[in-house]
Amino acid sequence: MAVAVVASALRVGLRGCGRLGRPACGLRWQSQTQEPSAYPGIVESTEEYKFVERLIPPASIPEPPRHQSYPTPSGWQPPKDPPPNLPYFIRRSRMHNVPVYTELTHGNRQMTLIRKVEGDIWALQKDVEEFLTLLLGKAPVTQVNEVASVEVAEALVKGWLPPQVRDQIQTQQHHQEGEPGMR
Repeated sequence: MAVAVVASALRVGLRGCGRLGRPACGLRWQSQTQEPSAYPGIVESTEEYKFVERLIPPASIPEPPRHQSYPTPSGWQPPKDPPPNLPYFIRRSRMHNVPVYTELTHGNRQMTLIRKVEGDIWALQKDVEEFLTLLLGKAPVTQVNEVASVEVAEALVKGWLPPQVRDQIQTQQHHQEGEPGMR
């Protein structure tokens, strides 16, 4: 009989424990036992922000510095100012380089890719074919992708020819030795 009385008392006592919104039996929330914090909230420090600013990358790529002569030791040349009167224009990449890339697809198919072409892309294709025919002795396989982007197209040349194509574009559209430097 005594065991039944103890069990029922224990059941009644434990019924209120563990319900949502209340702490376990006989305990109080930690926030109820402490006084309000003296911490004022968020403190904004402008003094230390200069160290954070050094870590944030620049919003834009700075203009390259002027050099005494072109091409520079790395082979870089600034664009001609004003641009040549051609039916097409090849815009520089955001790092100020000529956008001629290599592409390896299907395991071993080597392609040279000219990106950021604006204007008459078929005139570019004709000029590249003429130049590479003289260089290689045979007509290269080329393809124009006019829907590569909304405003900018690209041209593909079969083969691994980026240095030759890049040099041709630079001599056609970019600064020549003896001409004044960048603007």
